[in-house]
Amino acid sequence: MPTIPAEQLELFAINLLSAGGATAEEANLVGASLVAANLRGYDSHGVMRIPFYLGMLDRGDTVSAAPLDLANETPTHVVADANWGFGRVQCGRLVEMLIERAKSTGVGVGTLIHCSHIGRLGEYCELAADEGLVSIIMVNTHGAARRVAPPGGCEPRLGTNPLGMGVPHKDGHLVLDFSTSATAEGKVRVKRIAGEQCPPGWLLDSSGQPTTDPNSLYDDPPGTILPMGGEQTYKGFGLSLMIDIFAGALSGGLCSRETPQTPKGNCVFVMLADPNHFGGGSYFAREVEQLVDFARSGRRAEGVDEILLPGDPERRVAALKSSQGVELDDENWRQLVDLAERLSVMSP
Repeated sequence: MPTIPAEQLELFAINLLSAGGATAEEANLVGASLVAANLRGYDSHGVMRIPFYLGMLDRGDTVSAAPLDLANETPTHVVADANWGFGRVQCGRLVEMLIERAKSTGVGVGTLIHCSHIGRLGEYCELAADEGLVSIIMVNTHGAARRVAPPGGCEPRLGTNPLGMGVPHKDGHLVLDFSTSATAEGKVRVKRIAGEQCPPGWLLDSSGQPTTDPNSLYDDPPGTILPMGGEQTYKGFGLSLMIDIFAGALSGGLCSRETPQTPKGNCVFVMLADPNHFGGGSYFAREVEQLVDFARSGRRAEGVDEILLPGDPERRVAALKSSQGVELDDENWRQLVDLAERLSVMSP
């Protein structure tokens, strides 16, 4: 497995995206975002996405230099159309507008339709937390890319519909970012490309039987990813259903359906709030601090050195990979190198 220094990998990602048709702004934003995901251990949202992104761009499913059109806006909210532009670019623009609104009025709420894959939700939560704001972000798959069957079902009905939540904290922001399925689809894709089996508990085949074969998810008929929740999968599926409504129906986009009418992308719901406009910024910070200390102070089980909270694992992985480099499996790396050869881009 090759291990690439983060700076080299980011430059490689930017060069690939540029050679594949992205503008300089798009390549720089998306390339840095993908490598940041790798650094935090989210390989499913890292550079392995570049062939997928450029394939979408080549087919016209993603549009370079797309404008962000505003369908409606007030001092507290924004309703926008991304026109199938790069997700990191368009969602980043929306979040910037909502940060301004939240600081001014206390709340910024926005939706986005016709948006290509926006990447790691936690990145936007981090951007908001850097400004002292709390955040909630939800996305669905714009009516396409169904991967998850309801409990007791054999046919996929929803996407993996992730949820991100962020809270500013002086020693490192609290960032919760997870799919409402047992795993993200991108993690199954990584396993498939790498020629590896998935862990038990991720997948069902098309007949509803447990499997570890990642290829089963992409069969015809397709298998499914289990909802999160273990023996209580109704919790994960119920949360996913609500996210589909918040992101798809509320935005004026699409919820999951039998015949997708759009390319694979995201409808997005974002809510930001400024503690200074609610119970007070200082009070909020003190309460968060005492809660964090209280959570960490509990008696630990045998063999457990410390209690970790949302955001801790990602920061530790990022610190390690920033110094030691990003390790990629052979097959995912080969796909990037092959793409580089086709685009006349030098590989690290």
